[in-house]
Amino acid sequence: MTILRSYSTLLVERAGDVLTITFNRPQRLNALNRPMIGELRDIFQALYWDRSVRVVVLRASGRAFCAGLDLKDTGRREPSPTTGSRLDQQRTLAEIYVAMRRCPQPIISLVQGAASGGGLALALASDIRILASNARMNAAFIRIGLSACDMGVSYFLPRMVGMSVASEYMLTGRFMDAARAFELGLANRVVASDDLEREGADFAQDMLRATPLGLRLTKDALNFAIDAAGLEAVMALEDRNQILAAQDPDFAEGVAAFLEKRDPVYGHRS
Repeated sequence: MTILRSYSTLLVERAGDVLTITFNRPQRLNALNRPMIGELRDIFQALYWDRSVRVVVLRASGRAFCAGLDLKDTGRREPSPTTGSRLDQQRTLAEIYVAMRRCPQPIISLVQGAASGGGLALALASDIRILASNARMNAAFIRIGLSACDMGVSYFLPRMVGMSVASEYMLTGRFMDAARAFELGLANRVVASDDLEREGADFAQDMLRATPLGLRLTKDALNFAIDAAGLEAVMALEDRNQILAAQDPDFAEGVAAFLEKRDPVYGHRS
């Protein structure tokens, strides 16, 4: 892998078309402090325009994925912030999750240990969630005097597991272990901690068999389909995407590779 520019809270590496972002605050269980919030926001917003990166892997150093907001860091903010400044801070954090869904690259999260609060939201905002057997997730906000409806959790979780199950975990702040997450369809795979990287690499490799444009259009359509007004609206989007994909120069290579039973070699950046 090639290490890209230096960040204070993240390690960002590039291997071919795959970008790996590693949370690098293990001594704080990778809790979100202000520098980390800014760096994550900047990366995911920049990915919207990046045609060279096709898949993003989100992982963490140490024993936890992300313990949520760093409350010690929060306590060092200005002593009497105005409501407006608090709202600005909240929106700065919320923009990470919006940018994750908006960026066209599929995001694979590799989750070990705790994924709480904002860490849970990072996993939910990803497209694929691979959990280590020791992973534990919860909507921690409600346990520190806040609403559990934060950072997109009230949008993502009911759509993934249903309103009843979402209510169970959001109203109580209880932890969901890896086995339960898999049972509910929230986790795509549960593996031993040592197998997280391999499983993530396998998913990324399968995604790279799609044409660059086909992969981007698929994530885009899934984002819209989940909230579409009905079948006809979804199919209109699908029809548009298929015509766009079929006109792309990489389409012929995709067909040829399939028929010849080999890995495709794409040269076009859509």
